[in-house]
Amino acid sequence: MSFEKVSKTLVGDTPGRSTELNYFRIGPQDADRKVYLQAALHADEQPGIMVLHHLLPLLRAADAAGELKARFVLFPMVNPLGMGDIEFGQHQGRYNRGTGVNHNRDWPVLYDAVGEGLAAKLGNDADDNIRLVRAALREWAASLPRVTALQQWRQCVIGEACDADYVFDLHCDDDSLLHIFSVPQLADNMQQLADWSGAAATMLAEDSGGGSFDEVWPAIWLRLARDCGDKPLPLPVVSCTLEYRGQIDTFDALNRQDAHNLYGYFQEQGLIGGAPLGQKSAARAGTDLRATQYLRSPRAGLLAYRVELGDWVEKGDCIAELIRLDGDDAFEERIPLLAEVSGQVISRKINKYAWAGANVSKIVGDEVLQSRTGKLLSD
Repeated sequence: MSFEKVSKTLVGDTPGRSTELNYFRIGPQDADRKVYLQAALHADEQPGIMVLHHLLPLLRAADAAGELKARFVLFPMVNPLGMGDIEFGQHQGRYNRGTGVNHNRDWPVLYDAVGEGLAAKLGNDADDNIRLVRAALREWAASLPRVTALQQWRQCVIGEACDADYVFDLHCDDDSLLHIFSVPQLADNMQQLADWSGAAATMLAEDSGGGSFDEVWPAIWLRLARDCGDKPLPLPVVSCTLEYRGQIDTFDALNRQDAHNLYGYFQEQGLIGGAPLGQKSAARAGTDLRATQYLRSPRAGLLAYRVELGDWVEKGDCIAELIRLDGDDAFEERIPLLAEVSGQVISRKINKYAWAGANVSKIVGDEVLQSRTGKLLSD
């Protein structure tokens, strides 16, 4: 049994700007598996904090009962730097103010960091190969620069996540149903997670183009396996982004059930013993992320939605009408915004004012859209 709260001070780049980062390590220190969970990487997305708030005592109780079969690392609020990003009475938290970069973009390409030096060292034993790669990742993570607050923060997070068997990044959308992002090689496991979490959709892409946190962990293993095809190297990490509905969906009862369902998933994975917890259902099968339309506004206007979350729409259906706010037909003309794919509506905007290029809705279909190339996520 082991429970540890870790508090680290991120020394600020200017006087008086230091920040406290808190996280937890729970479970046997000698466990052969490790689970890493974080919430609020986008600091303005709060449901995941509430989910981990409810998961934490469940794990503590399981640890006290000797039921944890893995070491759990929890960052209930992983981005305290973003939590302080308040401007004119509004919390921002999605972008780093110093760099302008989305907090969930441009995480390191691990193969570039350690991969080339590992290829010649891999042998014929899969377990030995996994240990070799993880040791290299830990050594590299420990050597990362820690001058700025951003560097200190990223080094800490990378150091805790780099050797985990499960890496779960908890987010939320704008106004949305629960959904999952992961890589296609993990489709079977993600179906289990979708069944437990009640996900409306699971969207799969090996490289969505932005260097998002969940994608960098499987990426090095997949690249090594391709480059060293004669060496046994399985994919030893289950990594995903869990989108816990929309920004307004931070509620005690709702997120307590989410925590119970996540706990049940980990039980099914053999990571926690004890009496079953959570409710499992039959979720929709995963789809190629390129089959999801990100419907965007062609100009500024006021949105009048014609669909509800969860509605199934056909190609050509009107998702929303955009009321013009300027020009000769201002406040009279309505511009229809149409679906380019048949699928399920899983997100909308909370704020009904849309500017040119704003993401208005996500529609999850089954057929890949030829227009979906390059960066597949909205920024």
